[in-house]
Amino acid sequence: MRAAKVTVKVVEESAEKAPIASSTIVPGSDRFGKFAARSSHYLGSRWSFVAAIGVIVCWGITGPIFHYSDTWQLVINTGTTIVTFLMVFLIQNTQNRDARAIHLKLNELIHAVDKAKNQMIDVENLSDLELEELAKTYEKIRMSAQDRLLANSNASPR
Repeated sequence: MRAAKVTVKVVEESAEKAPIASSTIVPGSDRFGKFAARSSHYLGSRWSFVAAIGVIVCWGITGPIFHYSDTWQLVINTGTTIVTFLMVFLIQNTQNRDARAIHLKLNELIHAVDKAKNQMIDVENLSDLELEELAKTYEKIRMSAQDRLLANSNASPR
């Protein structure tokens, strides 16, 4: 599999809705990212699960052969610890990539919807205090809408 170069065209809109285009070349040289993506694809399959069960069954079958020795137990403990340690990084990389893709998609939706507030774009980069203030603002909006709904349901004749 060869690394490909991807060209991304970014269109910015000013207040007058006049598009300004710029272009960025993103090299496909993120080896760890590609490795993590491929690994998560294969290691998340049912066949990997079957292989893991197979390893455990083989280890269990060899117990009587090795008289359930400390070395026999150390093999599975060491193996599972190493695999778990490495999988943490692969899973975190996959989650980070997925979260970033979702944020970019949401940013595009916010940008595309006329009534949406553009200050919500890249909200994930705000500080915790700023996010708390934003949450309070939307809580007030929710409560106001709930009050209006309650007032409308009480005012309607039965």
